[in-house]
Amino acid sequence: MAALSSLRVVVPQVDITRGASGAQGAHSAGAVGDKAFFGLRSGQRLGAEVGRVTLRGCGVAVPAGNVRATAAASKVVKEKAKSEKAQLLVTKEEGLELYEDMVLGRSFEDMCAQMYYRGKMFGFVHLYNGQEAVSTGFIKLLRKEDYVTSTYRDHVHALSKGVPARQVMAELFGKTTGCCRGQGGSMHMFSAEHGLLGGFAFIGEGIPVAVGAAFSSKYKREVLKDDKADTVSIAFFGDGTANNGQFFECLNMAQLWKLPVIFVVENNLWAIGMSHYRSTSDVEIWKKGPAFGMASAHVDGMDVLKVREVAKEAVARARRGDGPTLIECETYRFRGHSLADPDELRSPAEKAHYAARDPIVALKKYLLENELATEADLKSIEKKIDDVVEDAVEFADASPLPQRSQLLENVFADPKGFGIGPDGKYRCEDPGFTAGTAQV
Repeated sequence: MAALSSLRVVVPQVDITRGASGAQGAHSAGAVGDKAFFGLRSGQRLGAEVGRVTLRGCGVAVPAGNVRATAAASKVVKEKAKSEKAQLLVTKEEGLELYEDMVLGRSFEDMCAQMYYRGKMFGFVHLYNGQEAVSTGFIKLLRKEDYVTSTYRDHVHALSKGVPARQVMAELFGKTTGCCRGQGGSMHMFSAEHGLLGGFAFIGEGIPVAVGAAFSSKYKREVLKDDKADTVSIAFFGDGTANNGQFFECLNMAQLWKLPVIFVVENNLWAIGMSHYRSTSDVEIWKKGPAFGMASAHVDGMDVLKVREVAKEAVARARRGDGPTLIECETYRFRGHSLADPDELRSPAEKAHYAARDPIVALKKYLLENELATEADLKSIEKKIDDVVEDAVEFADASPLPQRSQLLENVFADPKGFGIGPDGKYRCEDPGFTAGTAQV
């Protein structure tokens, strides 16, 4: 087998009775493969002990009358605090940015559920609740010019990439002010301005698009000699897609040409109603990468800080020309496959296990325990997001529906082809166009 890169290769733990990746607070990445990078640590409590003496605030009272020992302990605690501050995985600004993006994703999706059941949205709507750590952990490290491809579960990827909440909600409402002018809907978010190359209703379709974008970046740099061409592409897809032929073909091509692309498997353990363990011969998806000589990793997808650390290395590798990376993020969706799914196939015990590992709650705990944020800081963010989501709904509701003449726009490459009649007008404008069919 070709030697792996320096990326850590981690064997996942899949026993849900004990936790997908160990204790929530202990950020340890697990066993390593040929080589290793970074040791993850977070959630540590500040505490220092000198003999039997610790300071108040570290959980143990200082013995009375032992002033010298207390002074010595104070110095040690300060040094310990300084050391642990240096080991934090995020700064205050970074932590608050991650929290805001995750809360936006969760609140937006919760509002989508309300609007769907009120009849404001149509068709299938797939929500991202529970998986926010993956989108935030990867996309918030990207530049605006970098590319992302998504799946039918694409609303939150769009938001993380910078598409305004107004445009995403309006698209879900089928309005002209949506990011696709109301023609894409829930499963087909797209924004060239923000580097979002599409949500794709059929599984696996976004992977070759991301590989193509990565090829474009490499071609510009190596053939056209554009030194500024260092964009990175990320393809998000689920565990079910990892059994699809396009997945393997694209892994091969990306590794062969050392393309700057990252394959992110959002393994939420279920492909619609099919358990991952019943449909895959080897449940450890990350192992499919080394077969192509590709750097691969498994990470706890319920922990945004772990995801972010792995994503940092993968993005850096791609940008400096070291080739692609396959990363399996073990995560979980908190709702059914879509809002039409009664979610009766997953066991209550399994759902409760992952609900207790809510990624937003985990990040909030980390920020508070490490004094990176106060309750007031986080409540202010939550209030801000509530206002953003409410504004998005009001904007979408007030926006106009598309005109009939828009129906065939952006469908045919030849403007004089099938969609336009000899008189130069769209055929859908002909009164007889919808004769015998449902009114358009």
